[in-house]
Amino acid sequence: MAFAVGIALNTLFIIVEAIYGYTSNSTALIADAGHNLSDVLGLIVAWIAVILSKRPPSERYTYGLRGSSILAALFNAVFLLIAVGAIGWQAVLRLFNPEPVAEVTVMVVAAIGIVINGFTAWLFASGRKSDLNIQGAYLHMAADAAVSAGVVIAALVIMYTGWLWLDAVTSLFIVAVIVWGTWGLLRDSTAMSLGAVPSNIDPVEVRRYLEQRPGVTQICDLHIWPMSTTEVALTCHLVMPAGHPGDMFLVEATHHLNDKYRIKHTTIQIVTSAVTECALASETAV
Repeated sequence: MAFAVGIALNTLFIIVEAIYGYTSNSTALIADAGHNLSDVLGLIVAWIAVILSKRPPSERYTYGLRGSSILAALFNAVFLLIAVGAIGWQAVLRLFNPEPVAEVTVMVVAAIGIVINGFTAWLFASGRKSDLNIQGAYLHMAADAAVSAGVVIAALVIMYTGWLWLDAVTSLFIVAVIVWGTWGLLRDSTAMSLGAVPSNIDPVEVRRYLEQRPGVTQICDLHIWPMSTTEVALTCHLVMPAGHPGDMFLVEATHHLNDKYRIKHTTIQIVTSAVTECALASETAV
């Protein structure tokens, strides 16, 4: 529901902002419209990813399509950086050739943007800590509201000072805000797509916990990776010379990993000898 409302409101605003940006001769409004367009495309991609990630597993895709949420986050980050390149180029050209703008029109349209983007950000606020895609949507909408506020201030200053170059400078500020907000999304989504341990999980601490389980003498082939932007998986071999400790041992370990580290998909294999299993795991890693 949040995606549908956010996409509808922002699409309508983009049309209005682009039209008035052109008629008022404001690169700041046009830049903001371009930014909003990239955000709407990002919302659409993220929404599709959320839908795909809920599809059940198949014989070929045994984890389902959960990984599509990671690809969506990566796409959004890359697309935003491409968009800011075009916006920044136009802003630089206008900086050297400033032109008059319709300040009142710019302020009114940007003020509408504050309301729409602020409301959309609020729709995603509750889920931003549990999903990278939701976090990306929230950050983009919140940044849009802040940028729109900056456009209002810039137009007001131009009205009273006649500093036409400020419109282009505001556009470059928008570019800087986008790059700043997108860098973290790009870094995290790239790491996830490469199967890195999520940044909120300390693999050393997880290994220490497993090593301290009763009867465990060694851990082999420990892997922790993101299945999606919201789910993490773990596999490992626990060397227990005394033999299998029983199902409750596995149940307790699984529940602890889920409750403390949010690792929802755990596969633990019990072995009695480290010679064969750990040697095989080392050879595979090499």
